[in-house]
Amino acid sequence: MSVIIDRRLNDRNKSAVNRARFLRRYKEQIQRSVHDMVSERSIKDMERGGPVNIPTRDISEPAFRHGPGGDHEYVLPGNRKFNAGDHLPRPEGEGEGDGQGEGGEGDGQDSFSFVLSREEFMQLFFDDLELPRMLRTTLGEIKERKLQRAGYTSSGAPNNLSIPRSLRQALGRRIALSGTARRELAELEAQEHKNFSLKTDPEFQARVAQLRKRVERVPFLDEIDLRFRHRVWVPQPKAQAVMFCLMDVSASMDEGKKDLAKRFFTLLYMFLSRKYEKVEVIFIRHTDDAEEVDEDRFFKDPKTGGTVVLSALHMMRKIIDARFAPETWNIYGAQVSDGDAFGADPEKSRQYLQNELMPAVRHYAYIETADEGSRISTLSAAYRRVESEHFAMAAVRRRGDIYPVFRSLFAKEGATA
Repeated sequence: MSVIIDRRLNDRNKSAVNRARFLRRYKEQIQRSVHDMVSERSIKDMERGGPVNIPTRDISEPAFRHGPGGDHEYVLPGNRKFNAGDHLPRPEGEGEGDGQGEGGEGDGQDSFSFVLSREEFMQLFFDDLELPRMLRTTLGEIKERKLQRAGYTSSGAPNNLSIPRSLRQALGRRIALSGTARRELAELEAQEHKNFSLKTDPEFQARVAQLRKRVERVPFLDEIDLRFRHRVWVPQPKAQAVMFCLMDVSASMDEGKKDLAKRFFTLLYMFLSRKYEKVEVIFIRHTDDAEEVDEDRFFKDPKTGGTVVLSALHMMRKIIDARFAPETWNIYGAQVSDGDAFGADPEKSRQYLQNELMPAVRHYAYIETADEGSRISTLSAAYRRVESEHFAMAAVRRRGDIYPVFRSLFAKEGATA
């Protein structure tokens, strides 16, 4: 039995196996640190790895040591204050330090710094998250190719030589070319074994020698026996998704609220990119009318006007019918608004979303960038009556709310959000 030991080294010349074991053992502590990093990072830095700090008390392990006991005498030079039997008080201001700042000042905790790679960070970042309705993922247009096994060929590169197949081919050739001679030679040898007088028969021995030479002339392995593994390029269907980003850009959506929207859209795009090979992003902004724009205009180009949510939903349906058939695309929608809608628009938007969009999408998320202490908006009140297990809504007020809300929307069944 062969035993394979993985001794690959990572960038710090430490065993990759030990590194993976450390990540598994202290996954909960590292994940808490990753969650703290998310609220402090910018969008551009979201995907990169980085150092995380873990309190040393969380990674301490039991160990044997000599306990206190016995009689000990100490000689303290320059003692003018204490007598034998006095207890030394603990110095004030000293506690657990984090290795930063002035020594002995403030409270803190010793920490262990651990550097995560980009792949490790993203794995922990999206752990326990899953897309809804993944079982219905479809395959879309073919734009990539991959190498696929296509049997064997008689010519090819030496590194593609199939030894078992070549030996099997050689065996068949030897049987076909020398089978008759071998059978006749075996019969003559059996006769010679029974009749010893045949050993002195010149004609009989000449025939035996002729058959043996005929068998020996058949080579064990010939060039025509060589078989090489054959691979051909075949089209590779891609699992593809389209992500619709809908945002209200009226005057009530200030830069802070747009920043919250951008962070949520960024998280959703990163998550979809890990689940699908191809992800298209469609940006639809709206005031009293909707338009499809690029990312730069979506977040930066100012626009004034009222708020008509229904126009954005109509635009999304129009684009789906024209370019993204639900049979070949996995459609996801994400809408961000401050909920500032008037008149009959909230109810009309709810009905249109319920009847026209929800049957075509895998999942639809509505995020409301509410102000501190604000009441339930008219749009949020209407959307609460959307009857679909693939619709989710939440409110965010600050940057730190984005990631917890995102996790609650896409948590796996049975996982703690």
